[in-house]
Amino acid sequence: MKRLTPQEQLARSMSEADLQQNVISLARAQGWLVAHFRPGMTKRGNWVTAVQYDAAGFPDLVLVKDRVIYVELKAELGKLTDVQEVWMSALNHAGEDTFVWRPSHWMNGTIERVLAAIEIEEIG
Repeated sequence: MKRLTPQEQLARSMSEADLQQNVISLARAQGWLVAHFRPGMTKRGNWVTAVQYDAAGFPDLVLVKDRVIYVELKAELGKLTDVQEVWMSALNHAGEDTFVWRPSHWMNGTIERVLAAIEIEEIG
């Protein structure tokens, strides 16, 4: 079994919620508009997001500045669900920029580079 590096261990220990807060803070500091639709608890104790129709699987964040990007955040070993895959594919097919970001992307500077880029080609 491969031994994890300290950076890999740290990435695996960062929660999706911590990653989300870091990304939102950085995006806002760089002048991005940020939309995140968070769930609320119903009287029955269920967590739901108050949106209709095909909203299941919609990306976690919509960021707008000189372009629009859609971001799905995942824990280091987290997987996209089938409906998340559908949304990301549909957005890509429509010409939108989409990203799946994990703690390792935060730690290696990928997220910062994407948010600082004026054009997507700059990060390629």
